[in-house]
Amino acid sequence: MNEDPAGPLVVALGLDGVTDKAGLMDRAARALALPDWFGRNWDALADSLSDHTVWPEGAVERGLLIVVRGWRPYAEARPEEWRIAEEVLTEAADRTPALTVALALGGTSQSSGDDPGCSVRA
Repeated sequence: MNEDPAGPLVVALGLDGVTDKAGLMDRAARALALPDWFGRNWDALADSLSDHTVWPEGAVERGLLIVVRGWRPYAEARPEEWRIAEEVLTEAADRTPALTVALALGGTSQSSGDDPGCSVRA
């Protein structure tokens, strides 16, 4: 997580090695520190992304930027699941002004900040 007090709280959602929806949900739960009762389904993810009460500390005041990295292998392996994931992330960002989701276009979750770019969905 980013500790720059002037900008949004940045959370990296690394999907390297994720091969299915269950893996994506586990990574999202970990990266966002979602509560134990998080349902690990698309509706629960959408609700959690839009629910400020489960966001990491400081994110409500500063805004939350989720950077999704290492997503391409999952998208290629499970295109229908990835389409749903994109819809959930996009809709959550569209209806939650303090939330931005960016898809890193290059590198992996392990890379430094030298990715070629991001696709931002706000």
